Amino acid sequence: MPTDDVRRVLDLVAAGPARLGTADRPGRLLCLDGPAGSGKTTLARAVVAAAPDAHLLHLDLLLDGWQGLADVAATLVRDVLEPLSRGQAASYRRYDWHAGRFADRVPVPPSALLVVEGVGAGSRATAPYRSASVWLEASAPLRRARALERDGDDFAPHWDSWAAQEEQLFSRERTRASADLRITTEL
Repeated sequence: MPTDDVRRVLDLVAAGPARLGTADRPGRLLCLDGPAGSGKTTLARAVVAAAPDAHLLHLDLLLDGWQGLADVAATLVRDVLEPLSRGQAASYRRYDWHAGRFADRVPVPPSALLVVEGVGAGSRATAPYRSASVWLEASAPLRRARALERDGDDFAPHWDSWAAQEEQLFSRERTRASADLRITTEL
């Protein structure tokens, strides 16, 4: 991920309101959204590496399997963002993709910056908590190649169904249009 993209994102977040945490320990929320294989995880890791006291949450750990996309933003708000916005402890149920069911609860510590990356992160439900929202995109062939390289045969049979769910979600939520910044990750 180019360092100028990371700097632009960090500057954008710093300029946004701190809507998580408490007055003496404020926190900001960065939501990275876009279709599968667009570079969300790569950017999220680069941002967290460059930001002190940042915590990364992968939204795919909150999904209820391959059909859980429609509900993931509501789960994120209920289990993580609402409690953190009140200065309370937060946690989520982690989905075990190999077992095909939810497993343990994972705590989400208060931090200066919570980076949530994943499809649905930029949904309207997260807007009251966000400091900034970034949309990532790349061509469909490149995204598919990246996703299948990353997840291999586990993702391949679900690609078409997942892409259709993404398209419905993005259309309904107007995610790309509402993002504070759009980044194309074609290389």
